[in-house]
Amino acid sequence: MTLKPAKVDVRVGAARVFPALNWMTAYKRDDLVGDMMAGLIVAIMLVPQSMAYAMLAGLPPEIGLYSSMAPLIIYALFGSSRTLAVGPVAMVSLLTLSGIAVVAEQGTARFVALALTLALMTGVIQLLMGLFRLGFLVNYLSHPVLVGFTSAAAIVIGLSQLKHVLGVSIPKSEATYSVAANLWQALPKANPWTMLIGFGAIAILFYFKWLVEKNLSKLRMSAGLANAISKSGPLVVVFAGTIAVWLWGLNGTSAVKVVGSIPAGLPGFTIPELSMADIGALFPVALIISLVGFTESISIATTLASRRRQKIDANQELIALGAANVGAAVTGGYPVTGGLSRSAVNFSSGANTGLASVITAVLIGITLLFFTPLFYYLPQAVLGSMVIVAVVGLFDFKSFLTIWKYDKTDGIALLATFFGVLLFNIEAGIGIGIGTALLFFLHRTSKPHVAVVGRVGDTEHYRNVRRHEVSTCEETFAVRIDESLYFANAKTLENSLLGAVADNPKIRNIVLICSAVNFIDASALEILERVIEDLGSAGVRLCLAEVKGPVSDRLDRIGFLRHFGEENIFMSTHQAMKALGCER
Repeated sequence: MTLKPAKVDVRVGAARVFPALNWMTAYKRDDLVGDMMAGLIVAIMLVPQSMAYAMLAGLPPEIGLYSSMAPLIIYALFGSSRTLAVGPVAMVSLLTLSGIAVVAEQGTARFVALALTLALMTGVIQLLMGLFRLGFLVNYLSHPVLVGFTSAAAIVIGLSQLKHVLGVSIPKSEATYSVAANLWQALPKANPWTMLIGFGAIAILFYFKWLVEKNLSKLRMSAGLANAISKSGPLVVVFAGTIAVWLWGLNGTSAVKVVGSIPAGLPGFTIPELSMADIGALFPVALIISLVGFTESISIATTLASRRRQKIDANQELIALGAANVGAAVTGGYPVTGGLSRSAVNFSSGANTGLASVITAVLIGITLLFFTPLFYYLPQAVLGSMVIVAVVGLFDFKSFLTIWKYDKTDGIALLATFFGVLLFNIEAGIGIGIGTALLFFLHRTSKPHVAVVGRVGDTEHYRNVRRHEVSTCEETFAVRIDESLYFANAKTLENSLLGAVADNPKIRNIVLICSAVNFIDASALEILERVIEDLGSAGVRLCLAEVKGPVSDRLDRIGFLRHFGEENIFMSTHQAMKALGCER
């Protein structure tokens, strides 16, 4: 019999590398209207947003626009999400500033060059994580740590932009309390016109964010149109602020700071500067941006995809974001990731495929080619106000109350991260938060819940004697360990079993229920073997029940099961109790 070689479907393999082929090959004419509308609306949002976030990162506004072109197209090709909108975001912009500021002076050519280097490093890290399927690393950023980080970052970002809204200059400082003190001291020197523009823009943005859609609905406007208009707040304040400064010459007569000249034209090909010193200095922040950016993106993408019953491949998302960041680096941009507000707008505006992001990128390119002179009189106060309004939602006091009420140790990890960011810097705060969370995890798992169980009525179910009315056997001690066994908690199990025998001389058998044990490490195995010997010396037989398959396989691999005796291993607790003469 001759074996026919298996057919390889080239299209399937290509679609794994370029998920865009899935929607390209099945594109429908009906999808085009939604994609075009979403691409247009997101572009209207992204033009001022990208400039504002570039300013937050300490970069010229055009860098934000450059970061909103190639990365969007690249992600559309490689990303598994059809609605995630990538680009500059507040969190990554703040991390970019904090990471580069310790190496180069803000406003210098070297600062801009290092932003490109940081984008390349971030992209390479994410690409490697995706290729080696290391997406699980983001699990070390627990939810309480992320809530603490984002809430503190919201305060840091807001304070950093207040100087633009007030029209003052303050000394640079990483410490948040120092920034707040400097702002307070500079308050008497605030520019009244700048404040009027800045706080007026904040009021308008909040009105569009919270009230416009409700008010338009009362006028019986269609829900789709009302929603689209409610997203146009940034465009309104950009237009109004620019017209006001140009009309009255406020940049000259009242010292209102404006964006100024933005180079026209598409970004050229750039080669990031690489040196071992810079790589070493930027690696910690590149790693944090990679993890935080991916965490933010995957949560948004998964949420949106679930609403349309679509799937998201986490490792493919890492590859797509990595490729997008490499694309940003070689086209004059800085690190990017998926943005919550833009993605939500992209989704609600009718985006059906990645073509919406391509349309957005094309419109950004048209803006760079023909419309940059229109932003000359755009007040920096307007861009600062946009950032402030955008990060207000990041401060999550409700989640803190829920976490604190549910688990005090998680609440302490949240607070440790929060105050670590505020008192030191972002990198230190995240490190403190992760360290605190891991310490509490080790402490919690080092003292696992050990339950003595008994039979519930005439059933085959066994439950905790402290919680249920159960019957027990005088000579057989049934105990359940509710944790995997490893070096930090194996001693607790040993003390529990030997202590029970010492307290009750009538015990002749112990049934250790392993239904919650997913892993036994080498240290725990050694202690378990010692417990077997000690119990045997005391005339007590140890049996294992409900051992999981993977755990059993590992024990069998080293010969433990043969040494222990298969007659001492049972499929269920009830089977073990019957074999030991406790149940009839």
